[in-house]
Amino acid sequence: MAKNLMIVFGGMSSEHEVSCVSAATVVKAINTEKYNVYLVGITKDGQWIYTDSVASIESGLWKKGTTRATLTPDTKHELLLSEDGVVKKIIPIDVAFPVMHGLFGEDGTIQGLFELAHLPYVGCGHLSSAVTMDKFFTKVIADHVGVAQAAFVPVYREDLEDMDSVVARIEEEREYPVFIKPSNAGSSVGITKAHDRQELIKGLKIAAEQDTKILVEEAISGREVECAVYGHGKNIFAAAVGEVVAAAEFYDYDAKYNNAESKTVINPELPEGKLEEIKEKAVQIFRACDGFGFSRVDFFLENNTNRVVFNEINTIPGHTAISMYPMLMKAAGHDMSEYVEGLIEMAFERSYGAAKN
Repeated sequence: MAKNLMIVFGGMSSEHEVSCVSAATVVKAINTEKYNVYLVGITKDGQWIYTDSVASIESGLWKKGTTRATLTPDTKHELLLSEDGVVKKIIPIDVAFPVMHGLFGEDGTIQGLFELAHLPYVGCGHLSSAVTMDKFFTKVIADHVGVAQAAFVPVYREDLEDMDSVVARIEEEREYPVFIKPSNAGSSVGITKAHDRQELIKGLKIAAEQDTKILVEEAISGREVECAVYGHGKNIFAAAVGEVVAAAEFYDYDAKYNNAESKTVINPELPEGKLEEIKEKAVQIFRACDGFGFSRVDFFLENNTNRVVFNEINTIPGHTAISMYPMLMKAAGHDMSEYVEGLIEMAFERSYGAAKN
C-alpha cells in the first residue's frame, strides 16, 4: 500500500524561490507507485497552502491557492486541508520531506515540529540543522575536530551602533580583503567582499539586514570545491567532488543563479591525494555535526599551499538545474530517483528515543 508523503517547500527565507525550484525537481524524482505525494507550500509571510500540481509550483500559481494546510503537532500525523476556515479533508501523513533552504526551513525549526509529532522526515535532525545553519557554531565544531577553516572575527548587530570601534577591532585582527557573512543565511545571501574600510562598513550593514550575528572572515584565495555526503550512522559516504568556477569575484547569489558564465566541473583534476582528503574531511564534518541523510560540504583548495580549508555545510542541498549535489551523486552512480528513495527510507529508520511512535 502506498504511503502518504508530504513535500514542504517555499518558506519565509531569502531562498524562497530556490526552494520552489528544488521542490519541483525532487517531486519529479519520487516513485508515485510507492508514495502518494501531497504538496504544501509556505508563502513568504508564513501561510501554508496546499497544491496538487507540480506545474503550479513551477509557475508560482500555488501561492494564489485557497486551500490552507495545517500539520497537527500531535502524533496522529494529520494534515488538515481547509477552505474558509472549515476543514474539508484530513490526510494521515506517513513521512515528510522538507525541500527548504535557509531560515525557518533548514535551521531546525520545521524539523523540531516534525520531531514533536514523531513524524518521520527526510534530512538532518533539528540540532544538526540548527548548528550547521549557524556559521559561527559550525566553526566551533570544525575547530573542535581539527579541520582547517578561515579565521574570523565575530560581530553582533548591536555592535554596529559603534561602527568605528567595530571597524578598528576587525582591522586589528584581519587584513583586507575580508568576507562579511551573516551567520544564518544560505545561497550566499548577504555575503560581500571588502577590500577597504568603506566596503567593510557597507558589507556589515548588508549582513546585519539578514542576521544578528555576523562573521568577518579572512579571504582564502583558492579553488572552490564541494563534496556530496550521503547516509547515516555507519553507512555514510562521500559521493564525488565538484569545482565551482564563479563568473564573479566570488560565488554570490547572483553568480550562482543568474550568471550563465558560472560553471561547475564534476571530478576536476586535483593535486595528488587531495580528492581523498576532501572526501575524508567532508564525512568528518558531517559526522561531527550529527548529519543524517544528505549534505553538501564546501571547501577551498588554497592557492600555493593546496591546503584544504572548510567553508560551510548545507544540510538541504539545492536541487535546481545548476545545483551541484544531484550532479555529484549522479557522477558517483546514484541517480536522483534512487537516492531520493533512499532518503525517504532513511527517514523511517530515525529513532526518537523512548517516545518513538
